[in-house]
Amino acid sequence: MVHMKRSALAGSLLAAMALLATACGGGGSSASGGDSADSPADPGKVTGDIKVLTQRTDLVQDGTMKKYAAEFTKLYPKVHVTFEGITDYEGEVKIRMNTSNYGDVLMIPAAIKTLDYPKFFASLGTADALAEQYTFTDKATVGGKVYGIANFANVQGFVYNKTVWQQAGITDWPTTPDEFLADLAAVKAKTSATPYYTNYKDGWPLTAWTQVQGAATCDPKAGDEPATQSDPWQAGTDLNIGDTLLYDIVHDKLSEQDPTTTNWENSKNLLATGKIGTMWLGSWAIVQMQDAAKKAGKDPGEIGYMPFPAQKDGKFCTPVAPDYQEAVNIHSGHKAAARAWIDWFTDKSGYVQTNQAVPTLKGGAMPSALKPFQDAGVRFVEMSQAQSAKVTSIDNQSEIGMTNKPDYRRHLIDVARGAAGGDLHGIFADLAKKWASAQKTASL
Repeated sequence: MVHMKRSALAGSLLAAMALLATACGGGGSSASGGDSADSPADPGKVTGDIKVLTQRTDLVQDGTMKKYAAEFTKLYPKVHVTFEGITDYEGEVKIRMNTSNYGDVLMIPAAIKTLDYPKFFASLGTADALAEQYTFTDKATVGGKVYGIANFANVQGFVYNKTVWQQAGITDWPTTPDEFLADLAAVKAKTSATPYYTNYKDGWPLTAWTQVQGAATCDPKAGDEPATQSDPWQAGTDLNIGDTLLYDIVHDKLSEQDPTTTNWENSKNLLATGKIGTMWLGSWAIVQMQDAAKKAGKDPGEIGYMPFPAQKDGKFCTPVAPDYQEAVNIHSGHKAAARAWIDWFTDKSGYVQTNQAVPTLKGGAMPSALKPFQDAGVRFVEMSQAQSAKVTSIDNQSEIGMTNKPDYRRHLIDVARGAAGGDLHGIFADLAKKWASAQKTASL
């Protein structure tokens, strides 16, 4: 999963698992409203004060979320919505879920096992019914019921400064990893910009490299395959291709000189003003980079987006996968109001369009920011989520953190820059050993 402003999961994986084990014992049906949150038929009869937990601290602080709430209450006048923006969203919400106090509406933390959803969240309806209305409902389906709906989906690619790349003499998107490395080398030689920025210190942006799955092979099941693969990093897999590229970028000194000093918030300004050239991020980042350009007095049109440098049958591919899914706290005393917010915010608020995101509401229009992808014939690959619960379980058991932690890619960067011993082959071999061992003992 990808999102707007995340921080790395706090603590060690062992601590996280201990917390979740405790949390699993604290879940269950609420005495106030049962275990379902059905869409209300009459807005005028929906009442209650609800709190929405969000990782978008920026939108809470600048008043944007209050504006959405004001529009919502025009349709639901008896509902009062407040927001709590949480910087370390994953870490803090995961801890709160040891209690019943985790808001009325929340984004489902990545560390929660899919099969545990009914312990923490109210059912939003049947899988068959909601699948007709939204994409990616399978990711949050347990026992034929859906427990979360994604506001939007992201595609994956490199956000880049067009002017920097043009100054380097590059006119076309690279079609292979080697071409991409050559282009970054040209940026280094012909401009003053740092070609690539890892965001190593904040860490969570490194997890975006897992979303390379489907980009190189164009395989919609690439994210499911680690559930049965003993070595998801074997030659030819998306993870192997993506992590090899990241290693080579750093090894060839095409990234920042000291990755331990990177800063996510500042990176937006650096890219917008041409001090850095490129970052691998979900499409959600485009609008943030454009906003940074506006604040810096630059043309937001200088922010470009390109697919992963690989083609199949002469076509680029970009994986399409859901962002955070919104859920209703099973302990909420105002489930109808909470569900009304999810429905309105997803379907009618305009949030998806404002953020240049891919709608999960079926029939929604593709954002203008991705028009270059459409014009170039990039294939949008809707990624399967059928094995996400099993993959997460193996990942947690392996302590790799492939899906939600930056640790192994930080180590990869450290080896690539000479700050740690080893080589890429050894890294992949160690990952494969841990993964294969976890497959034998992981529980669902």
